[in-house]
Amino acid sequence: MKKKLDYILKHNKVLLIVFTKTLSMVFRFIGLFIRTEENLILISANSRGYNDSPRAIYEYMKKDSKYAQYRFVWAVDDVTQTIDGADLVKADTWQYFKTALKAQYWITSVNIERGLHFKKKKTVFLNTWHGVAINEMGNAVAGRTDFDWSDTDYICYSAENERPIYYRDFNARPESMVPTGLPRNDELYHVDSDKVIEIKRSLNIPEDKKVILYAPTWRDSEDFGKSYQIKPPIDCDVWKKALGDEYVVILRTHPYTNELMGVTFDDFFYDGTMYPRVNDLMMISDILISDYSSIIFDYCVLERPVICFGYDYEAYSEKRGFYIDLETVIPSGIIRDEAHLIEHIKSMNYEEQVAKTKVMKENHVTYGGNATEQIVNVVFG
Repeated sequence: MKKKLDYILKHNKVLLIVFTKTLSMVFRFIGLFIRTEENLILISANSRGYNDSPRAIYEYMKKDSKYAQYRFVWAVDDVTQTIDGADLVKADTWQYFKTALKAQYWITSVNIERGLHFKKKKTVFLNTWHGVAINEMGNAVAGRTDFDWSDTDYICYSAENERPIYYRDFNARPESMVPTGLPRNDELYHVDSDKVIEIKRSLNIPEDKKVILYAPTWRDSEDFGKSYQIKPPIDCDVWKKALGDEYVVILRTHPYTNELMGVTFDDFFYDGTMYPRVNDLMMISDILISDYSSIIFDYCVLERPVICFGYDYEAYSEKRGFYIDLETVIPSGIIRDEAHLIEHIKSMNYEEQVAKTKVMKENHVTYGGNATEQIVNVVFG
């Protein structure tokens, strides 16, 4: 029901404006009667769970007694889970919005206001965001005019070419931009080889096999918000026959995807969608295959080959649009069919592809490696 409502609002401009303005006014009025609680932090990774850059910030602050006075409330969809040292609140409930109005600090990788606008002047708002910009976002998306980050106090970014995007398409203020990179990616700069072995063993991946991580991005609903499905044009048997002696494949779909079609999981194809930490999957992988997901820039931090399997590139480009030319930015260019994809993997010069990925990293992930400490120092001192 929630996803269907989101779909309707995103695709009906008039209804979105009425909904946003009405509820924003209601919560701003209610906020007049709710006192701000010092040192209360509402933290969220778009309510999907305990992950992303907010998790990195939370764990950093909990380890340092300097920040012992702060009380954290995590906004999640599933309040039956436990997060050590924090309280939980179910997202999009009255208690959630009440907590948002009480909190002195907001930390998120997407949004806290849930598309509304009710932040108090006393509230300090940190948005780490959740990826380097590839496809058009915010008010650049057809029919969207509701993105307004003018009340966001701090925004993390990874490269200078992102700044004009945030100004233009999110109405961000220049003084809010902080060049740290993404906190969640800090550990990708400092990979622990023992941890890699441990993760592979926990997933029952043979030590003698190389790992391909296939992480396609989210596709919009084709049935008016009832489902968000993906059916990549691949033949599992063909992949296993061509690559199975040397590789295994971990398939990781976007969190919004709720239906995967045409893929059979076995001792060659592993299902990594519900695995809690995507960084783990990147660290154990030798090659990344994606399409238009910002994971390509997360992964290039590792300086390993990145492949763009853009089987629906023209259609996706027409519908969403891109900020960058993927054909020239990604070392593989855009590979449009399964046969060429497999051939590219089998014939690639690994070190040559690594060198090209390093160039991609230099151009698009300028900042990073110590983002968590940097942004915490900026916001909390």
